Amino acid sequence: MDLKKFIRSIPDYPKKGILFRDITTLIKDEKAFEETINQIIEKSEKFNFNKIAAIESRGFIFASAVSFALKKPFIMLRKKNKLPADTHSVDFELEYGKATIEIHKDSIDQGEKVLIIDDLIATGGTAEAAAKLIDLSKGSVAGFIFVINLFDLKGCDKLIKLGYEVENLINFPGH
Repeated sequence: MDLKKFIRSIPDYPKKGILFRDITTLIKDEKAFEETINQIIEKSEKFNFNKIAAIESRGFIFASAVSFALKKPFIMLRKKNKLPADTHSVDFELEYGKATIEIHKDSIDQGEKVLIIDDLIATGGTAEAAAKLIDLSKGSVAGFIFVINLFDLKGCDKLIKLGYEVENLINFPGH
């Protein structure tokens, strides 16, 4: 199944000059969503990991389904002030602004390997921040899987240069 045809492109969202790749058209089609989860599971087989983490919020959609299917614990990497217990925090740059993500300090035991899943990678700032959170938690990043890679924004290249393994399902230009 060609998953690319299920992604809607919206120009100038959330601000002028951004071409937003919308996954809502993918997840509303039950066969396309199932195929997406199956492809992520297939790609996850190359990684050795104990837990799955996802980046708020669209990453939760895919990672929770994969976590359920693989019977692996699921960790939420959330926006600032959304987690109720003690957290580690990392600030980072987005393509269109700044943000902070957090993880509960008790989410990962020392030495656990974590697979990070997200819907999309652009410049790699959010993914790099997620990796830093895993490191702060005394775990290690097993790898990354993204549904969409905006290849010309070079986020995957950035992660690979940092020594991470990266997989993705769909490639699109970012602009």
